[in-house]
Amino acid sequence: MEGCSKFCSFCVVPNTRGLEVSRPPEQILNEIEKLADRGVREINLLGQNVNAYSYKDKLKEYRISNIIAELEKFPELTRIRYTTSHPRDMTEELMKAHRDIEKLQPYLHLPVQSGSDKILKEMNRNYSSQEYIDIIDKTREYKQDIAISGDFIVGFPGETDDDFEATLDIVKRVKYAHAYSFKYSPRPGTPAALKDHQIDEEIKSERLKILQDLIRQQTRDFNSSFFEKEINVLIEKHGLGVNRLTGRSSYLQSVHMDGDPSFIGEIVKAKIIKTRDNSLEGIIL
Repeated sequence: MEGCSKFCSFCVVPNTRGLEVSRPPEQILNEIEKLADRGVREINLLGQNVNAYSYKDKLKEYRISNIIAELEKFPELTRIRYTTSHPRDMTEELMKAHRDIEKLQPYLHLPVQSGSDKILKEMNRNYSSQEYIDIIDKTREYKQDIAISGDFIVGFPGETDDDFEATLDIVKRVKYAHAYSFKYSPRPGTPAALKDHQIDEEIKSERLKILQDLIRQQTRDFNSSFFEKEINVLIEKHGLGVNRLTGRSSYLQSVHMDGDPSFIGEIVKAKIIKTRDNSLEGIIL
């Protein structure tokens, strides 16, 4: 699908990409069948707001959870992912899919943007910080080991020290495996660009550093928990150096290791012998 119908006050996507438009399910499945026949092992379902996917025909309405269930039937496929999601469209059926569909990887990118209810309202996100936390908690009830990533904007117009502290609080509460964070930047034609109380760039930079330090520590802790564990890695490409390979874990971590190039495109079992802030080092077993 393409487009977005959420109209966040900081975002130009509805104006540049249009409103949400979902492709017919048979078109998606036919395309994926051709890719699987060519050897593709991992499919990532994409959209500006992909979990809002909705397509009605004469028989039923299809949501992204239905598409994922159909992909489970493709024997050639081993991994299914989707991105990016909006909390308002995180249905219980999609949460249950993480529990019930083995090929759906234990990774969820669910942007929250701010932990302050006041700022969330100004952003037109249409959920509260507690509603976001409830979604994360419910998803973890169905899939305990799911890795959560998110997006954050600091220095949104009118953001006070207390508002920023609320963002730090939600990060501490959720414990992210990974997250993207940015300073607010006005986009022409968006309501937020016209708001009063724009935040000084120096304050934005200070807040961003504090937030990124916290997120970096959480990512480091998440990766460290894999030390000496055996995990499945999909080898994607040549790494840096002779007979070096790079792949991805089920949790989307980069994993580097020595190995023959013939492993590219295969899922291998690897033991993690070293962890870094943004990657793992493994040995193919």
